[in-house]
Amino acid sequence: MSRDGNRTAQTGAETETGAETGHDWDDPLEELAFRREQALRQGGEAAIERQHAAGRLTIRERIAALTDAGSFREVGSLAGAGSYDSENRLVSVTPAPYVAGLARIDGRPVALGGEDFTVRGGTTFGSQRRKGGQGGFVEDLAWHYRIPLVNLIDGAGGSVTSIRKRGHSVFPGVHGFERSVSLLGAVPVASAVLGTAAGGPAGRAILSHFSVMVRGRSQIFAAGPPVVKRSLGTEIDKEALGGAAVAVDAAGTIHNAADTEEEAFAQIRRFLSYLPSNVWEAPPVLPADDPADRREEGLASVVPQKRTQPYDMRKLLKLVIDRESGFEICPTNGKPLITMLARLGGRPVGIVANNPMVYGGAMDAAAARKQVHFMELCDTFHLPIVFFVDVPGFMVGEKAEREGTLREGMRAVFAAGRLKVPTLTLVIRKCYGMAGMATCNKNDIDLKLAWPSAEWGSLPVQGGVAAAFARDIRAAPDPAAREREIEAEFAAYASPFRSAEAFAVEEIIDPRETRPVLCEFVELAERRQRIELGPRLRGGVQP
Repeated sequence: MSRDGNRTAQTGAETETGAETGHDWDDPLEELAFRREQALRQGGEAAIERQHAAGRLTIRERIAALTDAGSFREVGSLAGAGSYDSENRLVSVTPAPYVAGLARIDGRPVALGGEDFTVRGGTTFGSQRRKGGQGGFVEDLAWHYRIPLVNLIDGAGGSVTSIRKRGHSVFPGVHGFERSVSLLGAVPVASAVLGTAAGGPAGRAILSHFSVMVRGRSQIFAAGPPVVKRSLGTEIDKEALGGAAVAVDAAGTIHNAADTEEEAFAQIRRFLSYLPSNVWEAPPVLPADDPADRREEGLASVVPQKRTQPYDMRKLLKLVIDRESGFEICPTNGKPLITMLARLGGRPVGIVANNPMVYGGAMDAAAARKQVHFMELCDTFHLPIVFFVDVPGFMVGEKAEREGTLREGMRAVFAAGRLKVPTLTLVIRKCYGMAGMATCNKNDIDLKLAWPSAEWGSLPVQGGVAAAFARDIRAAPDPAAREREIEAEFAAYASPFRSAEAFAVEEIIDPRETRPVLCEFVELAERRQRIELGPRLRGGVQP
């Protein structure tokens, strides 16, 4: 049949008797072309216009915006539901609400897929084998070919209406997250939440090494407003329930936020650029046009003389890492801590830095969770970790105790103690207590460097003296003067140079030497990592 005849049928044209016109193809290639054309129509012009009116791209536009031009090789393009006439001739095809396949990002192959919201709102396609979602074919592509997986999420998963078609309810776990979980130890997994995500799609967004959502355009939650109203009697809209202000800034459910879909795709490309395609490969090393021996004079004065005065840790980091190489993860959650992918001499590293601008850098529950996730990300993909330390300890007070800061903080200590990746500890100013322990790796060489501004111990002299000498201080004619006198005595012992005399810290460096020293050790770490590739085996029970 001619191409014009195909086009007439696909628009649902009818014969004079009112019956839809079907097709008898003599050439199977013509039928293939027709079916492909039907797939490219997605949910139809009206559904595509609604998607655009909501400020969202279609799934095919998203794939084109994310991947290298012309690199997408679709798998399952013919899956869907055919409509046939009374003589069993094909009239039209409604494509499956999921598009998946192989593509390239910056020249590297990836598996990727996402819900097509223009087809039944992206709800689960009831086929025997799933194209996407947990346990879907796209996950198998990533697993068996050892390539990164990118999820473009825009759907709520299953629908209650499917129970009518099956005739029975499905026990949870029939389409489980087993493959999703195994992928986290094998290949990079990145997810973009680009619409409303609940159920299985929301679960997949969490089971990712990196996730991003669009402010004002996407939401994520365990269940949406109708379920909340039925369960709790509470009226709430989607944005208030699971928009970026909640999911990214407050809860840390999703790592990063973007203002547009294009920015979200740029973040995914940036994230993947630091990581190998799988755990059996070394991280990619790029040519470095930033000299490894660069000395920054600004580092000598970045830390204030007054030990309680905050300073800009992000500014400090920019002076050390390769220029324009930093990519921060979770910048708006767990703010006492900065976690950043960066490069030193062209080699990818993970940066864990305390932020003295928030709580003086003290570790709260959110910062602890953030540090655990980031350390495990770096350890899984063989990125050396550099700790820039200025932590006075765990956050204290009633709020901190109610949030479980002590348990979350000890999880950070636990995770640090299981690291296999090379680590470097650089103390900028404070390193106290159990929070300070989470910046050291006793199972590694335990290389601790420090600036002359550094101080450390079980707890600061200030405050520690008040507790240890409370009776002496109260009995003194001038308690405040006596407290200052004892503090001055102990401050001399707290000098970092006393620790260096005892080799209790391996080296004190001039701040201006920081980049050359770190670049040299990271280069050595790369040599070691190349003979220690493969998956990490983590035993034990997390506290």
